[in-house]
Amino acid sequence: MENGILHVDMNNFYASVETLYAPEYKDVPMAVAGDKESRHGIILAKNMLAKKSGVQTAEPIWQAMRKCPGLQLVPPHHERYSMFSAMAKKIYCDYTDRVEAFSLDECWLDVYGSEKLFGSGREIAEQIRARVKSELGLTVSVGVSYNKVFAKLGSDYRKPDAVTEFGHAEMESIIWKLPAGELLLVGPTTQAALKKYGIYTIGDIAKMEFTVMRQLMGRTGETLWLYANGLDDTPVQNVDAHEDPKSIGSSTTLPRDITSESEVRETLSSLSETVATRLRRNGLRAGEVQITIRNNQFQEIQRQ
Repeated sequence: MENGILHVDMNNFYASVETLYAPEYKDVPMAVAGDKESRHGIILAKNMLAKKSGVQTAEPIWQAMRKCPGLQLVPPHHERYSMFSAMAKKIYCDYTDRVEAFSLDECWLDVYGSEKLFGSGREIAEQIRARVKSELGLTVSVGVSYNKVFAKLGSDYRKPDAVTEFGHAEMESIIWKLPAGELLLVGPTTQAALKKYGIYTIGDIAKMEFTVMRQLMGRTGETLWLYANGLDDTPVQNVDAHEDPKSIGSSTTLPRDITSESEVRETLSSLSETVATRLRRNGLRAGEVQITIRNNQFQEIQRQ
């Protein structure tokens, strides 16, 4: 089997889960947001109808409402998201014990060796897509490839409710033509930095000299070059792997600068929920909390 690495992404996860509990939001623009009474919170998630109106994750509620006046807002219920995340992972584990969570709604799977029981990587992806829809009432997009980075590109390529396979043949014909911002680790600030050097697509990164990428962006440049050339060989971790982590964290790249205290609180709250879930899963408590901020010049500020 050529392509046995899957990346499963649950579509509009928070919003989709809320719709299961409140079906009246299914056919209207809806977003999960914090502090909707004061209108100073931010959008944590949105459904496809809200997305079509231009609503973006992490933007202020007032700005989202201006784009979409009929936007319906619901408060987050993190315990529901954790429950559905666990149920989805249970489905994935029917096909392999190599299941690595990337976030509450995203997992990598290594199904090499499972083809005799369940078929090719694409066939397994289609089975998972159908089961999540029928058993949980949610949709997923699944990327199928030979490494984790390209599998994630596949799950992002067609949404919602789709399977996309990227093998070696698709690297130059499709992947290299995608914007650099589609590549794992390339957020808005990194993409802006790449544009300063005339790097606009994943192919532009791949065709740069490795040493030049390192000079331009340090270790990040090295990693991006390997990713763009399909050379990521990071293994998918076993679902039962407990290597006694020295630290547990979560991070995000925001689509714009945030300046108000309420926006900062909403962002930290969402990240904290993910960290708390991972702590509970490992049976751990935090002895120290650290916050790291990276600006658009790749300078880091840490406080603990």
